[in-house]
Amino acid sequence: MSLHKSYAVFGLGRYGFSVAKELAQSGADILAVDSNQSLVDEAIDFIPICKCADVTDPDVIKALGISSIDIVIIAMANNLEASVLATTLCKEAGVKTVIVKCADEMHQKILSRVGADKVVIPEKESGVRLAKNLLSSGFVDLVELSNNLSMVEIDVKDSWVGKSLLELNLRKKYSLNVIAIRQQGKASVDINPTAPLEKNMSLIVIADTARLNKLNN
Repeated sequence: MSLHKSYAVFGLGRYGFSVAKELAQSGADILAVDSNQSLVDEAIDFIPICKCADVTDPDVIKALGISSIDIVIIAMANNLEASVLATTLCKEAGVKTVIVKCADEMHQKILSRVGADKVVIPEKESGVRLAKNLLSSGFVDLVELSNNLSMVEIDVKDSWVGKSLLELNLRKKYSLNVIAIRQQGKASVDINPTAPLEKNMSLIVIADTARLNKLNN
């Protein structure tokens, strides 16, 4: 699991709480923030570090130390203005990955334009699934095909660049079955196992869910 990364969740409604709780229960370094004190009080039993604060205030973002957070999840879909401001402030603070919950596809376009790295429509992706996705370092997406089998898209690791799938033998080492390679936005199932992998590629694979964490070793 990607426990070495730090996370912050803005907004402790049902979706934000489910993300933060899943991350906390997995042992991740997680900060949860909401402007509603009662929601913070309810969450503190499950998420050790909870703050009541206005994340649309630049001084608050600075005081919370958001610039040192790896991934921020903004779960305030009922307030587009607050989501836009929080996204902008996080990106200005240097947060590498900002994931924002939104209400619809129009809001999705707006949030993407102001810097959100991933925009989630909650009806399409549950908070628990998002948390599991985040905890699986390097996964672009995660789809659970069954209780023990998942399909994921992973970035080509630095140590894989210049090597072929035949050389890497990912099936033996990680139990990964590569079904497609994506490059420049296009996925292809016509795979040449002897061709060297490139930095800008990602692999779409089917794998044993329980063994996915071996990718971090």
